[in-house]
Amino acid sequence: MDSGAAAYDPNAVVGKWIAVWDELRTYEARDDDSPRSYVVSMFPYPSGDLHMGHAEVYSISDAIARYLRMRGQNVLNGIGWDSFGLPAENAARKRDLDPRDWTYSNIETQARSFRRLGVSFDWRTRLHTSDPEYYRWNQWLFLRLFEAGLAYRKQAAVNWCPNDQTVLANEQVIGGRCERCGAVVVQRPLTQWFFHTTGYAQRMLDDMSRLAGHWPNEILAMQRNWIGRSVGAYLLFEIEGREDAVRVFTTRPDTLFGATFLVVAVDAPLAAELVSDGQRAAFEAYRKQAATATELERLAADRPKTGVFLGRYAIHPATGERLPVYAAEYVLAQYGTGAIMAVPAHDQRDLDFALVHALPIRLVIDTGEPDPRDTEVAAEGEGRLVDSAEFTGLPSAEARNAIVERIGAERAVTYRWRDWLISRQRYWGTPIPIVHCDRCGLVPVPYEQLPVTLPDNGYELRPADGRSPLASATAWVNVDCPKCGGAAMRDTDTMDTFVDSSWYFLRYPNPAYADGPFDPAGVAQWLPVDEYIGGREHATGHLMYARWLTKALHDLGLLPFDEPFTRLTNQGQVIMNGKAMSKTLGNLVNLQEQIANYGPDAVRVTMLFAGPPEDDIDWADVSPAGAVKWLTRVWRLSGSVTRSTGDSDEELRRGVHRLMAETTSAMDARRFNVAIARLMELTTLLRKASADDPVTREGVEALAVMLSCFAPFTAEEMWERLGHAPSVCTQPWPAADPALLVTASATCVVQVNGKIRDKLSVPADISESRLQELALSSERVRTTLGASEVTRVVVRPPTLVNIVALLGDRASHV
Repeated sequence: MDSGAAAYDPNAVVGKWIAVWDELRTYEARDDDSPRSYVVSMFPYPSGDLHMGHAEVYSISDAIARYLRMRGQNVLNGIGWDSFGLPAENAARKRDLDPRDWTYSNIETQARSFRRLGVSFDWRTRLHTSDPEYYRWNQWLFLRLFEAGLAYRKQAAVNWCPNDQTVLANEQVIGGRCERCGAVVVQRPLTQWFFHTTGYAQRMLDDMSRLAGHWPNEILAMQRNWIGRSVGAYLLFEIEGREDAVRVFTTRPDTLFGATFLVVAVDAPLAAELVSDGQRAAFEAYRKQAATATELERLAADRPKTGVFLGRYAIHPATGERLPVYAAEYVLAQYGTGAIMAVPAHDQRDLDFALVHALPIRLVIDTGEPDPRDTEVAAEGEGRLVDSAEFTGLPSAEARNAIVERIGAERAVTYRWRDWLISRQRYWGTPIPIVHCDRCGLVPVPYEQLPVTLPDNGYELRPADGRSPLASATAWVNVDCPKCGGAAMRDTDTMDTFVDSSWYFLRYPNPAYADGPFDPAGVAQWLPVDEYIGGREHATGHLMYARWLTKALHDLGLLPFDEPFTRLTNQGQVIMNGKAMSKTLGNLVNLQEQIANYGPDAVRVTMLFAGPPEDDIDWADVSPAGAVKWLTRVWRLSGSVTRSTGDSDEELRRGVHRLMAETTSAMDARRFNVAIARLMELTTLLRKASADDPVTREGVEALAVMLSCFAPFTAEEMWERLGHAPSVCTQPWPAADPALLVTASATCVVQVNGKIRDKLSVPADISESRLQELALSSERVRTTLGASEVTRVVVRPPTLVNIVALLGDRASHV
């Protein structure tokens, strides 16, 4: 059954259905008491038009939103723009524009493209973080955190890009260079604003138990590692010629007798204090050299272990031995106290350093591993202590406690995670609402004077004297102190744009709310977010900051929950020929050209059919033209069925309902590629059926409804051709009849090279492809095969599958 009387044009109907959806307000969340689902995809940055990555992530989130609506949920699917940031500032400077012009022009372009892509946003949620109506509440939240002691100012060494004249986060520095302009990044001491995130470290770890099973394990593991909880003790090392001892944190007190030198972070104040006059020149030269490396580079395992002797000695707390003290870049000032005891036999980085500087290597734990002095590989495991005075013979766990007790060490827990540095020396961001007064100190801007808006003129985006852009706006900077009325100056930093993106989802339910950052009634109705969708690259940035801020706002009494996202779905990258798309490589694929050539539905289907959401998609390996062919066949089905009330084919009905059930299961599991595969099977089944069979019409109508999750324009056309009023998107999800899913079963014998390895209970009418799929996924079969090459699969539905494989060094045959 098929009809080719009319032609399928994938682009011709886009405008038609956008207008219908607008008129019917199809995608607006309802104001009723039905079950609610809140779907949020990480909002876009307006750097230009939408790209292929946008098409992927919003196809995923839209499939989820559409499916939940059809399952009876009242869905809020929000949209906004993360519209502050350095790229807009640089682009505006390059084009001699105001950043507002560049930013808002791109937002309008992206908004039109979202509509052409058919994404089912509730456009009433629309917000832009660069609007004063939004960033006013950034400032309000800053002041609340400041009052609670969670926002503070201190001097810190930062990654500084001399070209962009701004601080960079560690992840923005690649190979010692700025990821945006390529300039060599240097370490520079600046007085900066921080949020005190580390006080929440243990709570962030503990609460991951509530996210397990709902967030990808990979993301939770990355966050645990980023927080970096360490259990150990602080040991005191006396320093010759210094009154105060140096506190050293270690997780391995059992290795104390193997300590042969101390290392202090080269950028720690302690290093500059300890260095002797004779070594100061060498130390200063080394410190200048080390300032070009980021934290991540300094911690790299394969980085050469450089350092300089400080001309001072420490006293071993257990043996009284004199230990030389070095400054090195592989130790971080922020870790513990910025000083470590080096145990080269039992720590690889210490061993690498000792080998370079010809320092003693003393084995004090018998781990059963080869001697590090022979292998140059540290014995980092646990075992029994050797050459450790009265502790010799004790197992590591027992020795740790005994040594801590003996020397009176202080037990402690530390974390690798650092407080969030939010200061940026930029124009295009949220001004920090603090006034600096010589008499009163740091004075918050009164709430009633918010927002502190950015100056429209009188500033330079790149001041010649190296000041921040806002510092050049003299008329804006100079103000009266809100407290004493005397002369004062505004803070000239702007906030990290991660602040903007840490709470935008709280405002979507009512973006026009004027009495606070978010509407408590809207929050109570919709939050926390039920479905959050975005890239895994945000694991230790945005996702951490959003979790922390939600907890902080909960503790301030502003939120009734302390985790923002109930379920997280990650998408992979869209790549080309095995590589990330970039102008430099010349492998960019233009989304608008793809839509013009194949239509928005085919692009969406191609994205979702390529694999599970978390997998990368190589556009060179997929076929939007193939998606067009399938959608054409589906569309033709809707024009060829009749409204017959005659006899129906019960086998056809069973097949239709089985595929409906399997599609539903795939949608519940967020396996959209499998769902589309089942719809393709359904299409083939219906094309072979009689157009006059009532089941055929039932199947085509179900196909149109389910297809609307992936190809909404085509599905609407089908629904209209079937004689129904719009919109197909408001129809209930088709429910399979359980009675029709009960089929006769058979036992299938699965052999590997003729030997029985498993027996499967399968439907008697199972297809050859489905039976092969089940056999190859059998746990017993996979154990037998291991990494062996499968050369042939013989399938005889429903009773036999024989897998021919190369096991070991010989081939086996049936």
